[in-house]
Amino acid sequence: MAPRPRVVLGVGGGIAAYKACEVLRGLTESGHDVRVVPTESALRFVGAATFEALSGHPVHTGVFTEVPQVQHVRVGKEADLVLVVPATADLLARAAHGMADDLLTTTLLTARCPVVFFPAMHTEMWEHPATRDNVALLRGRGAVVTEPGSGRLTGADTGKGRLADPAEIVDLAQLLLARPDALPRDLEGRRVVVSAGGTREPLDPVRYLGNRSSGKQGYALARVAAQRGATVTLVGANTSELPDPAGVEVVPVSTAEQLAAAVRDAAPAADAVVMAAAVADFRPATLAEHKIKKTDDMSAPTVPLTRNPDILAGLVASRPKDQIVVGFAAETGDERGSVLDHARTKLKRKGCDLLVVNAVGEGKAFGTDDNTGWLLSQQGLQWRIPLGSKSRLAATVWDAVGELMRQPGQRQ
Repeated sequence: MAPRPRVVLGVGGGIAAYKACEVLRGLTESGHDVRVVPTESALRFVGAATFEALSGHPVHTGVFTEVPQVQHVRVGKEADLVLVVPATADLLARAAHGMADDLLTTTLLTARCPVVFFPAMHTEMWEHPATRDNVALLRGRGAVVTEPGSGRLTGADTGKGRLADPAEIVDLAQLLLARPDALPRDLEGRRVVVSAGGTREPLDPVRYLGNRSSGKQGYALARVAAQRGATVTLVGANTSELPDPAGVEVVPVSTAEQLAAAVRDAAPAADAVVMAAAVADFRPATLAEHKIKKTDDMSAPTVPLTRNPDILAGLVASRPKDQIVVGFAAETGDERGSVLDHARTKLKRKGCDLLVVNAVGEGKAFGTDDNTGWLLSQQGLQWRIPLGSKSRLAATVWDAVGELMRQPGQRQ
């Protein structure tokens, strides 16, 4: 039996410290061995007993406990991953300048595994030049400092500086445990557009034609792109149940025509567009003004359909020079060919640079937390994407997009 991944969860002294409990629960329930190392200030928000009960480990803040075990060195050296949730402005400053005055900061100095800071503070503090310099210093040394979210802060304030959603933190932690190199800042200065979810085409005021896409893959693509430095616009079709990824602008839509309009608005300024949404090929030709009723003769109504615009092909036809376009194809094999046969035909017909292919069916791709498939290029290259989290697949896609950005002549 493989040992459980060892995660150190550092907790800074901010009001968002209570959300570290949700992160801790998510990590332990998914099979990780988590050691909580809070600052003294953090314990003013959440008591040690809470962290001990949820983690199963004793909680200490100073370097003068368990001295014979040299825990101020051992905790960091034995970790597979170190997370800091929340990372306050003060804690980022102390980490950037190598302070070592408590157990958490000594752990940060001794860790040789990936170290990830999840900032949470008021907008003015996040935007202050001192904080920005500290973030740049930490990133320059190889630490991951994620982009915070936007929204309600302490009191009545709103703005950038909100802690990422606990589920997002757990997802990124699992991604880095699986692939420590998954979040380079290689998309810094780039603008990307991602579509997600499934469109719904109204039939009457009650019913619609739709599909089973949850939007999770598109949200993973947006989340990973933002943490790799990109400015991200996410066009989400019926994805209101998913929390907004930190650092991402979300544009909600419902129908295929609305999605097409939102993508057309955002795409001209983008370096890359990734169309992960499941867009309905057809919509009802007319929208019934009233709910369609059952009749006494038990007959079923006939619903004429009309085609929706081919958004992906339209993007390829009108894209600016050097823009990269990535499509997604949910395929099933049939008597005319395999999943890959249909995918290669679609890649050629659509003209996009890359195509992610998912074999779909019961329990596959739609609505799941994991995904697998293939990545095809216009140059005839093909990569098998092994089963893993949707964020891991997203990292693979951005790897390929980044490579094309560095070699613009490879695009056709």
